[in-house]
Amino acid sequence: MDKIYLSNPTLCFAESENKPGRGNPRETSFLSLMRVNNREASSPVSDFLIDSLIFDVVGKNKKYKQMEPLENGYDVKDDIEHGFLNTIPLWAFGLNY
Repeated sequence: MDKIYLSNPTLCFAESENKPGRGNPRETSFLSLMRVNNREASSPVSDFLIDSLIFDVVGKNKKYKQMEPLENGYDVKDDIEHGFLNTIPLWAFGLNY
């Protein structure tokens, strides 16, 4: 399924009749931070392919290990303070900007 991302996560709330789910604003935030200095594309196995790295943008309680078998796959989690192994907090990508 194709997805459409707005240029800014606050537009997700402004353009929605109802309060949007947490997933789209989370993914929009990640994409808006990463597109500044990187080439981005959709990934056939996950959310995003940034340069040669695969990222799955999820909430902190996501349990299954979709990225674990991939050598270049990372879980980007919202609402966590620090990462471990292939898990990176979403806030850390703000340092990319």
